[in-house]
Amino acid sequence: MKSLFNTEVHAEILSRINQLSESTQRQWGKMEVGQMLHHCQFPLKVALGKLTIKKPNPFMKLIYSGFKKSMYSDKLWKHNLPTAPGFVVTEPKEFVQEKEKLVSLVNDFYGEREKEVWGRHPAFGDLTNEQWGQMQYKHLDHHLRQFGV
Repeated sequence: MKSLFNTEVHAEILSRINQLSESTQRQWGKMEVGQMLHHCQFPLKVALGKLTIKKPNPFMKLIYSGFKKSMYSDKLWKHNLPTAPGFVVTEPKEFVQEKEKLVSLVNDFYGEREKEVWGRHPAFGDLTNEQWGQMQYKHLDHHLRQFGV
């Protein structure tokens, strides 16, 4: 399983982000490219402690526990999976600005690759360094595939 903490994978993700343009069309889902770039910032901000989200209720915690295993396998996520309510983006977003912010967050996250102790994820609980890197890669990969890069 790839990890965003791997140097080659980090470079791959940045290259794929740089292949996007304002006119890149989605292959599934509802988000436009600027909205996707904004959406992809949320999990990175959570990991970096720049965004706090509420802990899920018991029902949602059960749903997340089932989803957690899918974050650490090479099996691709299905198209049109439901989005966590706090991560839904419906307002139009400015492509260049959102791309710059995402690249900056990807680099900030990669800068934490030697970090050994992470805070608890509000939905998934305690995660290892390896799990944090894999989760971030999997989410970015899913949405970059959504836009054909």
